[in-house]
Amino acid sequence: MADKAELREQMIDAFGGADYPINSPMDLVPALPNGPSTKFESGDFSMTAMELNTKLGGGDFPYENVDSFVDDVLARLEEQNEI
Repeated sequence: MADKAELREQMIDAFGGADYPINSPMDLVPALPNGPSTKFESGDFSMTAMELNTKLGGGDFPYENVDSFVDDVLARLEEQNEI
């Protein structure tokens, strides 16, 4: 079982360096420590940033800050029973 708080912390660390507001997933790539291969892991959950983008279908851009973006990502993962 994935720890949502742990994933949130990892995502905030990874996506926090982006230049907000962001208008597309491509705005996040320069901030990622390992680019699209940046991996998020907790419990039995493991997904790269590229896999997240594919799985989540884009998101509701623009996002004004890292918290609103990460909250949306986690909500979508929950809706899809990924976490």
